[in-house]
Amino acid sequence: MTTVFIRVDTDISEDLVGAFPQLTVRHQPASTTLSGTILDQQQLQGVLGLLDLLRVPITEVIAVPDALVDE
Repeated sequence: MTTVFIRVDTDISEDLVGAFPQLTVRHQPASTTLSGTILDQQQLQGVLGLLDLLRVPITEVIAVPDALVDE
């Protein structure tokens, strides 16, 4: 498993937050960070694909293996 942080260049509405139940959503001025545990590459591609489908501009994706998060 891997912990991911996905920063998008927009404020995601509360309606769209429900599309990402496995992720924690943090709103900042003019951007949003989604974070959480992703099981595998397929699940990550699904999240990124949904953001693309919703036309949400992705600014940054950081993947941190759980071994590093627990330290």
